Amino acid sequence: MDPTPSEVACFEAGIKFGSLYHQFAGTPVSPDSADSLARAMEEAIENQPYCESVTVSVRTDALRQAIEDADADYTELTGRFLDVAMVIEYEGVTVETSMAMEGDYPLMQVEDLRD
Repeated sequence: MDPTPSEVACFEAGIKFGSLYHQFAGTPVSPDSADSLARAMEEAIENQPYCESVTVSVRTDALRQAIEDADADYTELTGRFLDVAMVIEYEGVTVETSMAMEGDYPLMQVEDLRD
């Protein structure tokens, strides 16, 4: 059985979130580099097929706090510092997705699915 266009659109969203998260997790980041890193993440993921838009926001207040509690002038990027939204379009289906922290876990979820 072939997947439906909605199933493919959701699968594509999952692939892009996996790529975004696992490609950039661990990247050294500071408040000064946060915006450029967010733009690089957006541009990298937008290169992938069916990706209409990606918005990455770095939680700079949390980032500053983590750096204040550490010995370095930077920290490693993790999901707790990110808010991400993505729009995927595949064969007339639009899926809007997001990533935000739920407790200690970066939860990636479908927000809306339209045919």
